[in-house]
Amino acid sequence: MKKLLMASAATALMAGAANAEDVKLGILLGFTGPLESISPNMASGAKLAIDQINESGNFLDGQTIVAVDGDTGCTDANLAVQSAERLITSDGVKGIVGGMCSGETGAVLQNAAIPNGVVMISPSATSPALSTVEDNGLFFRTSPSDARQGQVMADILNERGISEVAVTYTNNDYGKGLADAFEESFVQSGGTVTLNSAHEDGKADYSAEVGALASAGGEVLVVVGYIDQGGAGILNASLDSGAFDTFMYPDGMVSETLEANFASATEGSFGQHPNAAGDGADQFSEMSKAAGFDSTSTFAAESYDAAALILLAMQAAGSTDPSAYKDKVMDVANAPGEEILPGDLGKALQILKDGGEIDYVGAAAVELIGNGETAGSYREIEMKDGEMVTIGYR
Repeated sequence: MKKLLMASAATALMAGAANAEDVKLGILLGFTGPLESISPNMASGAKLAIDQINESGNFLDGQTIVAVDGDTGCTDANLAVQSAERLITSDGVKGIVGGMCSGETGAVLQNAAIPNGVVMISPSATSPALSTVEDNGLFFRTSPSDARQGQVMADILNERGISEVAVTYTNNDYGKGLADAFEESFVQSGGTVTLNSAHEDGKADYSAEVGALASAGGEVLVVVGYIDQGGAGILNASLDSGAFDTFMYPDGMVSETLEANFASATEGSFGQHPNAAGDGADQFSEMSKAAGFDSTSTFAAESYDAAALILLAMQAAGSTDPSAYKDKVMDVANAPGEEILPGDLGKALQILKDGGEIDYVGAAAVELIGNGETAGSYREIEMKDGEMVTIGYR
């Protein structure tokens, strides 16, 4: 009996030692809230990168990465900070893929990540205000700033010969930041914004907001909103009243839900979201199909890249300590070095272990500029014959 107890104790000790070798990575996304339909594919993208690195066996002398999910509610700063604090203090994550939406990302950065010295790489927080935040070198993003998306939107409208639009935006950092960036670019190019007004999420009726927009006029209604919340309400009110029948959809609106619920009703409407073309995107598409998720889903590719960059930076530093590996993120993301595409993560780990250099291109053509964000490219979509189709990249 004594020998049995000693054996059991030894087994438990060995299991504890094995678990201690696990490196935990937080996946902090809006699993509930106004973008909950997008989050599962984003999480799948991040976890695909983790799985590939684990399968290679090359990460920090064979250590295993474990993903730990946290919910931000997308627009719930209190929930986001609480989830981040749990990930950091209770779960012991060494880095965070997230946040998801701009406002809660800023709150998490200031109230959880910076005080605890934890690296965050957001795949989807796009507010221009995040470009200049004092982050102690801890914050990066694989999605481009909405200052860039605003210019892309203006270019698309100009090429379509549309000179007058109305704009409605969700009343938060993301919505106002993108709406203002778009208006500045569109007006500078000669366009007219008849009305640029906020809407609140969670309302049952958006007829008053749509009425004001219709009175102002415009060939197209630009809906800077969330497809699982007020954005859908704006579309329904517009279609029910006949106020608008053509819409422009920025990234927060582009999802399978948009296609399923509004593609047929908004024929000819169009939009864009961060996404890349090329060999990296093609390889990611094949791998995502095998893994059972959609590679073109908004921010799925950027989520794969965010997870990959954190883990490759750890490998380059030879440490999971954020204070050590934060300075390696820009190094592994940019030239010089061997270009790394999706599926090459095991090879990248070996190159770094051998003292070599890599240039991570990834699924979304990552190239981090001075403030730790990517210049980015965009997939342009249009509603045709009841489906959401890709018509090009910018």
